[in-house]
Amino acid sequence: MKKRDFIADDILSKIYQNTYKAGQKIPTERDLANQYDVSRYTIREALKKLMNIGCIRIIQGSGIFVNDTKYKSPLIYNSLTEKKFKDIQSEIIYLKKIKPDQTFEKIFDINGEQKKLWEYKRVRIADYQKRQIETSRLPCSFFPHLNKEEVKKSVHDYVQQCGYQISHFITTYSAVNVSKEDAELLICKKGVAAMKIINRGILQNGRVFEYSEMINLDYSCSYFTPFNPYSHQHRKT
Repeated sequence: MKKRDFIADDILSKIYQNTYKAGQKIPTERDLANQYDVSRYTIREALKKLMNIGCIRIIQGSGIFVNDTKYKSPLIYNSLTEKKFKDIQSEIIYLKKIKPDQTFEKIFDINGEQKKLWEYKRVRIADYQKRQIETSRLPCSFFPHLNKEEVKKSVHDYVQQCGYQISHFITTYSAVNVSKEDAELLICKKGVAAMKIINRGILQNGRVFEYSEMINLDYSCSYFTPFNPYSHQHRKT
Protein backbone atom coordinates (compact mmCIF):
# COMPACT_ATOMS: atom_id res chain seq x y z
CA MET A 1 0.00 0.00 0.00
CA LYS A 2 1.29 3.45 -0.90
CA LYS A 3 2.01 5.80 2.00
CA ARG A 4 -0.65 8.29 0.85
CA ASP A 5 -3.29 5.51 0.84
CA PHE A 6 -2.25 4.28 4.29
CA ILE A 7 -2.46 7.82 5.65
CA ALA A 8 -5.86 8.43 4.05
CA ASP A 9 -7.19 5.17 5.50
CA ASP A 10 -5.70 5.93 8.92
CA ILE A 11 -7.33 9.39 9.03
CA LEU A 12 -10.60 7.77 7.88
CA SER A 13 -10.29 5.30 10.73
CA LYS A 14 -9.78 8.14 13.21
CA ILE A 15 -12.91 9.87 11.85
CA TYR A 16 -14.96 6.70 12.38
CA GLN A 17 -13.37 6.25 15.82
CA ASN A 18 -14.53 9.80 16.68
CA THR A 19 -10.96 10.90 17.27
CA TYR A 20 -11.76 13.54 14.63
CA LYS A 21 -15.43 14.54 14.93
CA ALA A 22 -17.75 16.12 12.35
CA GLY A 23 -17.09 19.85 12.09
CA GLN A 24 -13.81 19.53 13.96
CA LYS A 25 -10.44 20.63 12.60
CA ILE A 26 -7.81 17.96 12.10
CA PRO A 27 -4.06 18.62 12.36
CA THR A 28 -2.37 20.85 9.79
CA GLU A 29 -0.42 19.53 6.80
CA ARG A 30 2.82 20.24 8.65
CA ASP A 31 1.68 18.43 11.79
CA LEU A 32 0.42 15.44 9.79
CA ALA A 33 3.72 15.28 7.87
CA ASN A 34 5.60 15.16 11.18
CA GLN A 35 3.15 12.66 12.66
CA TYR A 36 3.49 10.21 9.74
CA ASP A 37 7.13 11.07 8.98
CA VAL A 38 6.44 11.85 5.30
CA SER A 39 6.67 14.85 3.02
CA ARG A 40 3.92 17.47 2.87
CA TYR A 41 3.37 16.43 -0.75
CA THR A 42 2.40 12.92 0.43
CA ILE A 43 0.03 14.46 2.98
CA ARG A 44 -1.56 16.63 0.28
CA GLU A 45 -2.15 13.55 -1.87
CA ALA A 46 -3.79 11.73 1.08
CA LEU A 47 -5.95 14.77 1.85
CA LYS A 48 -6.91 15.07 -1.82
CA LYS A 49 -8.26 11.51 -1.67
CA LEU A 50 -10.28 12.33 1.46
CA MET A 51 -11.67 15.48 -0.17
CA ASN A 52 -12.65 13.54 -3.30
CA ILE A 53 -14.70 11.07 -1.28
CA GLY A 54 -16.29 13.90 0.70
CA CYS A 55 -14.87 13.15 4.16
CA ILE A 56 -13.07 16.46 4.66
CA ARG A 57 -13.07 20.01 3.35
CA ILE A 58 -10.20 22.47 3.32
CA ILE A 59 -10.96 26.13 3.98
CA GLN A 60 -8.09 28.32 2.89
CA GLY A 61 -6.66 30.16 5.88
CA SER A 62 -8.87 28.31 8.37
CA GLY A 63 -7.84 24.67 8.26
CA ILE A 64 -8.97 21.13 7.44
CA PHE A 65 -12.43 20.15 8.70
CA VAL A 66 -14.25 16.82 8.98
CA ASN A 67 -17.54 16.58 7.05
CA ASP A 68 -20.64 14.92 8.50
CA THR A 69 -20.59 11.93 6.14
CA LYS A 70 -20.49 9.07 8.65
CA TYR A 71 -23.20 6.42 8.31
CA LYS A 72 -24.60 8.04 5.14
CA SER A 73 -23.66 4.89 3.22
CA PRO A 74 -21.84 1.67 4.12
CA LEU A 75 -19.59 2.24 1.09
CA ILE A 76 -16.91 4.76 2.03
CA TYR A 77 -15.14 4.64 -1.33
CA ASN A 78 -13.89 2.41 -4.10
CA SER A 79 -11.32 2.84 -6.85
CA LEU A 80 -13.71 4.89 -9.01
CA THR A 81 -15.92 6.65 -6.48
CA GLU A 82 -12.85 8.31 -4.99
CA LYS A 83 -12.53 10.11 -8.34
CA LYS A 84 -14.59 13.16 -9.27
CA PHE A 85 -16.90 12.65 -12.26
CA LYS A 86 -14.83 15.18 -14.20
CA ASP A 87 -11.76 12.96 -13.74
CA ILE A 88 -13.46 9.90 -15.27
CA GLN A 89 -14.01 9.50 -19.00
CA SER A 90 -16.18 6.96 -20.78
CA GLU A 91 -15.52 5.30 -24.12
CA ILE A 92 -18.84 4.03 -25.49
CA ILE A 93 -18.62 0.63 -27.19
CA TYR A 94 -22.31 0.48 -28.06
CA LEU A 95 -25.82 1.51 -27.03
CA LYS A 96 -28.72 -0.55 -28.37
CA LYS A 97 -32.20 -1.88 -27.62
CA ILE A 98 -32.51 -5.56 -26.81
CA LYS A 99 -35.35 -7.98 -26.17
CA PRO A 100 -35.05 -9.29 -22.61
CA ASP A 101 -34.57 -12.99 -22.04
CA GLN A 102 -36.32 -14.79 -19.17
CA THR A 103 -33.62 -13.76 -16.68
CA PHE A 104 -34.03 -10.06 -17.41
CA GLU A 105 -37.82 -10.37 -17.52
CA LYS A 106 -37.63 -11.57 -13.91
CA ILE A 107 -35.04 -8.97 -12.86
CA PHE A 108 -37.04 -6.05 -14.26
CA ASP A 109 -40.48 -7.66 -13.80
CA ILE A 110 -41.44 -7.07 -17.42
CA ASN A 111 -42.97 -9.06 -20.29
CA GLY A 112 -40.51 -9.73 -23.11
CA GLU A 113 -43.30 -9.63 -25.68
CA GLN A 114 -44.11 -6.02 -24.86
CA LYS A 115 -41.01 -4.44 -23.39
CA LYS A 116 -37.41 -3.80 -24.43
CA LEU A 117 -34.26 -2.92 -22.58
CA TRP A 118 -31.47 -0.51 -23.30
CA GLU A 119 -28.10 -2.23 -23.21
CA TYR A 120 -24.88 -0.27 -23.28
CA LYS A 121 -21.24 -1.17 -22.95
CA ARG A 122 -18.61 1.37 -21.99
CA VAL A 123 -15.01 1.51 -20.83
CA ARG A 124 -14.29 3.78 -17.87
CA ILE A 125 -10.98 5.64 -17.90
CA ALA A 126 -9.31 7.26 -14.87
CA ASP A 127 -5.80 8.70 -14.63
CA TYR A 128 -5.38 7.92 -18.35
CA GLN A 129 -5.78 4.21 -17.63
CA LYS A 130 -8.65 1.99 -18.75
CA ARG A 131 -9.96 0.68 -15.43
CA GLN A 132 -13.41 -0.78 -15.97
CA ILE A 133 -15.70 -2.38 -18.54
CA GLU A 134 -19.36 -1.87 -17.74
CA THR A 135 -22.32 -3.56 -19.43
CA SER A 136 -25.65 -2.22 -18.19
CA ARG A 137 -29.34 -2.73 -18.95
CA LEU A 138 -32.17 -0.30 -18.22
CA PRO A 139 -35.88 -0.46 -19.12
CA CYS A 140 -36.65 1.53 -22.29
CA SER A 141 -40.06 2.43 -20.84
CA PHE A 142 -38.34 4.24 -17.95
CA PHE A 143 -35.82 6.06 -20.13
CA PRO A 144 -37.21 6.41 -23.69
CA HIS A 145 -34.73 9.14 -24.64
CA LEU A 146 -31.48 7.64 -23.36
CA ASN A 147 -28.60 8.43 -25.73
CA LYS A 148 -24.83 8.03 -26.01
CA GLU A 149 -24.13 11.51 -24.65
CA GLU A 150 -25.92 10.65 -21.40
CA VAL A 151 -24.13 7.29 -21.21
CA LYS A 152 -20.80 9.10 -21.49
CA LYS A 153 -21.63 11.00 -18.32
CA SER A 154 -23.16 9.85 -15.02
CA VAL A 155 -26.11 7.58 -15.79
CA HIS A 156 -27.30 7.94 -12.20
CA ASP A 157 -27.47 11.71 -12.70
CA TYR A 158 -29.60 11.06 -15.77
CA VAL A 159 -31.91 8.72 -13.82
CA GLN A 160 -32.54 11.48 -11.27
CA GLN A 161 -33.00 14.10 -13.98
CA CYS A 162 -35.79 11.88 -15.35
CA GLY A 163 -37.61 12.31 -12.03
CA TYR A 164 -36.76 8.97 -10.40
CA GLN A 165 -35.50 8.61 -6.83
CA ILE A 166 -32.77 6.03 -6.34
CA SER A 167 -33.16 4.05 -3.13
CA HIS A 168 -30.28 1.55 -2.93
CA PHE A 169 -28.06 -0.95 -4.73
CA ILE A 170 -27.51 -4.66 -4.26
CA THR A 171 -23.91 -5.49 -5.16
CA THR A 172 -22.06 -8.78 -5.57
CA TYR A 173 -18.29 -9.19 -5.95
CA SER A 174 -16.32 -12.12 -7.34
CA ALA A 175 -12.73 -12.62 -8.45
CA VAL A 176 -12.24 -13.38 -12.16
CA ASN A 177 -9.54 -13.52 -14.80
CA VAL A 178 -9.81 -11.11 -17.72
CA SER A 179 -11.00 -12.73 -20.96
CA LYS A 180 -9.28 -12.21 -24.29
CA GLU A 181 -12.07 -9.89 -25.48
CA ASP A 182 -11.98 -7.78 -22.31
CA ALA A 183 -8.18 -7.70 -22.31
CA GLU A 184 -8.27 -6.04 -25.73
CA LEU A 185 -10.62 -3.35 -24.42
CA LEU A 186 -8.65 -2.76 -21.22
CA ILE A 187 -5.25 -2.98 -22.98
CA CYS A 188 -3.96 -5.60 -20.57
CA LYS A 189 -2.88 -9.23 -20.70
CA LYS A 190 -5.44 -11.98 -21.00
CA GLY A 191 -5.90 -13.83 -17.72
CA VAL A 192 -4.84 -11.05 -15.32
CA ALA A 193 -6.75 -10.92 -12.05
CA ALA A 194 -9.75 -8.60 -11.90
CA MET A 195 -12.91 -8.01 -9.91
CA LYS A 196 -16.34 -8.76 -11.36
CA ILE A 197 -19.06 -6.58 -9.86
CA ILE A 198 -22.77 -7.18 -10.41
CA ASN A 199 -24.93 -4.23 -9.40
CA ARG A 200 -28.71 -4.02 -9.21
CA GLY A 201 -30.14 -0.51 -8.76
CA ILE A 202 -33.48 -0.11 -6.95
CA LEU A 203 -35.80 2.91 -7.06
CA GLN A 204 -37.77 4.27 -4.10
CA ASN A 205 -40.89 2.58 -5.51
CA GLY A 206 -39.14 -0.80 -5.37
CA ARG A 207 -38.64 -1.22 -9.13
CA VAL A 208 -35.27 -2.27 -10.57
CA PHE A 209 -33.99 0.47 -12.87
CA GLU A 210 -30.54 -0.90 -13.68
CA TYR A 211 -28.64 -4.16 -13.87
CA SER A 212 -24.90 -3.80 -14.43
CA GLU A 213 -21.98 -6.17 -14.82
CA MET A 214 -18.50 -4.67 -14.46
CA ILE A 215 -14.95 -5.95 -14.83
CA ASN A 216 -12.51 -3.83 -12.82
CA LEU A 217 -8.72 -3.76 -12.83
CA ASP A 218 -6.82 -2.75 -9.66
CA TYR A 219 -10.08 -2.66 -7.73
CA SER A 220 -10.22 -1.85 -4.04
CA CYS A 221 -12.98 -0.60 -1.77
CA SER A 222 -13.60 0.34 1.85
CA TYR A 223 -16.85 -0.14 3.78
CA PHE A 224 -18.20 0.93 7.14
CA THR A 225 -19.79 -2.23 8.58
CA PRO A 226 -21.56 -2.20 11.96
CA PHE A 227 -21.03 -5.36 14.00
CA ASN A 228 -24.14 -7.55 13.87
CA PRO A 229 -24.28 -9.69 17.04
CA TYR A 230 -27.33 -11.65 15.79
CA SER A 231 -25.57 -12.70 12.59
CA HIS A 232 -22.45 -13.55 14.59
CA GLN A 233 -24.46 -15.75 16.97
CA HIS A 234 -26.30 -17.43 14.07
CA ARG A 235 -22.98 -18.43 12.47
CA LYS A 236 -21.95 -20.16 15.71
CA THR A 237 -24.98 -22.46 15.75
